[in-house]
Amino acid sequence: MSTKLISGTCLQLLRRYDKRPESSRAQLLEDDGPAYIRVFVCILRDIFKEETIEYVLALIDDMLAGCFVLFRLLWKGNFFMQEKSCKILGLIISARPRTLSGLVNGGESISKKKITTVDDVLKGLVEWLCAQLKKPSHPSRAIPTAISCLSTLLKEPVVRSSFVHADGIKLLIPLISPASTQQSIQLLYETCLCVWLLSYFEPATEYLATSHILLQLIDVVKSSTKEKVVRVVVLTFKNFLEKEAFIAPMVDLGLLQVVESLKAQAWSDEDLLEALNHLEVGLRVNIKKLSSFDKYKQEVLLGHLDWSPVHKDAVFWRENITSFEENDFQILRVLITILDSSTEPRTLAVACFDLSQFIQCHPAGRVIATDLKAKERVMKLLNHENPEVTKNALLCIQRLFLGAKYASFLQA
Repeated sequence: MSTKLISGTCLQLLRRYDKRPESSRAQLLEDDGPAYIRVFVCILRDIFKEETIEYVLALIDDMLAGCFVLFRLLWKGNFFMQEKSCKILGLIISARPRTLSGLVNGGESISKKKITTVDDVLKGLVEWLCAQLKKPSHPSRAIPTAISCLSTLLKEPVVRSSFVHADGIKLLIPLISPASTQQSIQLLYETCLCVWLLSYFEPATEYLATSHILLQLIDVVKSSTKEKVVRVVVLTFKNFLEKEAFIAPMVDLGLLQVVESLKAQAWSDEDLLEALNHLEVGLRVNIKKLSSFDKYKQEVLLGHLDWSPVHKDAVFWRENITSFEENDFQILRVLITILDSSTEPRTLAVACFDLSQFIQCHPAGRVIATDLKAKERVMKLLNHENPEVTKNALLCIQRLFLGAKYASFLQA
């Protein structure tokens, strides 16, 4: 202090903290933690005597062992205290050695359970972050703070598990939309970063597969000019490509065309370029698989049809139309039977559409369908209560009566 390297206030704080029992130090940190942190940082910045630096580093080491007293500040005080406590906790936890599993002092969770481990603190922090996403404590800073912290902490397996368990994914999805301002772009990037980290966690991908996340991410990459945003979204697509539940939707939403468009742009990031190449190859392979007649045959024989890519793939129908002749038109007969037996509107609509495709593409399609009594079955569906069914039944009837010559007009 005599050399003006520290102030009188700093000296007072040091004397109060020095050589005190652990419990007393923990209480001092809870009462005036930020002031002590400022003192320690000030000393490390301005003093170069090894003995002093070693001593202060030892004090900081002891302090970090009890730093999770900050957790209490998340649930009380003003937003500034909450925001800074969140950031400090996130940085300390993310930078800690992965072998750290020792005891932690102080704090109670919102459910009044004693916090004793790092995992307890992580779970409690996730609870607070989800609370901010649901009901922000600050109108403009709470959500960006929570997302920024999550984008760091979701590297932790326990955080991923806790976040999914807390139903946090549904809180992320509304934040994924094209952005224009610098602030909103950063929020979008960190939100997409969270989704990318979650794409490595099976329970998270199972939930994401049931959402509209693919459509939203595609909208983002189609409109974004920020390379870091495009990069993290494309890397997420790359992970999704390994999950069966995402393959058909990615093909159906035209992701291959989006990837081809992105490849035509000038990107400098090698990871992005590699991921785009990987996606293009993977999507082409899967389009071929999804368009195979064996897969189509399996779907028809199961009796549950959906708008998978194969049904509207002109190449599939052109290349496989003669395969419908196998086993005395077995698959065509099953399709016609489905028109009588199924009660699922989507299955009926797809069956009508497929029958109309057969009529259009096969040289003798009208004659064969008529001989198998398809017209009578389709006619019954013209009055179906579901508009999707009636629309495709009408298309089928038109092709039965008008033939392939007018198919191009009907297609339009």
